[in-house]
Amino acid sequence: MEINEDILSICESTSSLSEGCRLPVRMYGTDDWPLAEIISIRDVNGKQMFYVHYVDFNKRLDGWVTEEYLDTRKVQFPRKDGTTTGQNTGVSTPKKHLLNMSTALLSNQSRPASPVSSNEPLVNGSTVLAAALQKKNNRKRKTSTVPDVPKASSVENTEDSEEITPTTPRQSGSMVTHQDDVVTRMKNIEMIELGRHRIKPWYFAPYPQELCNEPCIYICEFCLKYRNSRKCLERHLTKCNLRHPPGNEIYRKATISFFEIDGRKNKCYAQNLCLLAKLFLDHKTLYYDTDPFLFYVMTEFDAHGFHIVGYFSKEKESTEDYNVACILTMPPYQRKGYGKLLIEFSYELSKFEGKTGSPEKPLSDLGLLSYRSYWAQTILEILIDQKPVGDNERPQLTINEICELTSIKKEDVISTLQNLNLINYYKGQYIVCINREIIEQHKKAMEKRKIRIDSNCLHWTPKDWSKRSKW
Repeated sequence: MEINEDILSICESTSSLSEGCRLPVRMYGTDDWPLAEIISIRDVNGKQMFYVHYVDFNKRLDGWVTEEYLDTRKVQFPRKDGTTTGQNTGVSTPKKHLLNMSTALLSNQSRPASPVSSNEPLVNGSTVLAAALQKKNNRKRKTSTVPDVPKASSVENTEDSEEITPTTPRQSGSMVTHQDDVVTRMKNIEMIELGRHRIKPWYFAPYPQELCNEPCIYICEFCLKYRNSRKCLERHLTKCNLRHPPGNEIYRKATISFFEIDGRKNKCYAQNLCLLAKLFLDHKTLYYDTDPFLFYVMTEFDAHGFHIVGYFSKEKESTEDYNVACILTMPPYQRKGYGKLLIEFSYELSKFEGKTGSPEKPLSDLGLLSYRSYWAQTILEILIDQKPVGDNERPQLTINEICELTSIKKEDVISTLQNLNLINYYKGQYIVCINREIIEQHKKAMEKRKIRIDSNCLHWTPKDWSKRSKW
């Protein structure tokens, strides 16, 4: 008798579930049931809780769910070879995963039918692993034959640029993917209080273990030191003399200010800033050696002081012309134009340095969206403002001239024009064509950007960091 593979994957109860199982899980606040992987299981007051990661979704959506959120009609059990049951591997299902067919067919289950389509291809862990190993071996061969030529990473190919092999060390390492083990895959902080905001963290951050057991971590919004209770924070505030980030204020317009912090001179603040940022940046590897970095903190001023809005860091010396290592807008200030303001400020510094710059890859999902939007708006602004040279001639502008005007690196300019479908081949040469629809969309987008960087308000002189004595 042939046994249906779908029946083999049905669970009688959640007691048979283990870490590594995959099954449909209802996403909190929605009616969607995407495929999720169980990362950890624990008992809370006699009730089972499951920490799940939604496959193909960002890890900030991960979290603890109860049994009611699980759909056990179709479970993929983990195997020793890295695959899960339900995959077409040609290997027979172990007997311990076989269910009583009559029980599975006749039981009246209260859960809805699994939303996972039977036609949907299942993720094959062994295939992915084999492909990754093959890619790693290919890269090793390339580095052994051509050791002096680093492989350029494209903004488009963010998945490839995320892979860092042990044979290819990174100098900055500020956005390298951390070791993806069980500990770092799970959020360890329940809540933080920063000034007047209570924020739920998105990712793991290596705060002291004793703080991770607290329901909330209290952080001083001026010096970024952390405490385990509000009372301890209040005592700290009576002694803390800071009302703004340490370092030099290099920009101020209206209520917006930027402070430049040297990672060597203000090491404690820089380390606390990295810890705080790790809660909201998945691809950031925390380094306690902050000496090679400068931190530019954007603040909003009121009667109580300068409140942190966001920041970006950059290497004092970048061999690959990176003008940003990590960039973050704090969650309470997102979707208000501050992200683009941070990006615009980083390119304003590049203009003062007389260089073109680019952010360090890989970018986070939100960071990539912000950069692509900024590049598109900035380049379109340049193109639309160009005037014809003669009476009947069209405006002429080269890509190199766009780079000089915007300080955006050539590769980013070209990829942006390609994404916008503006490059066309005409009479033996490539030209940029802009239609009225794109112009109207650009005008609407620019109307939403209420705050912009005023170069006249920037008081800053670039330093030559090649002289180590200035570190």
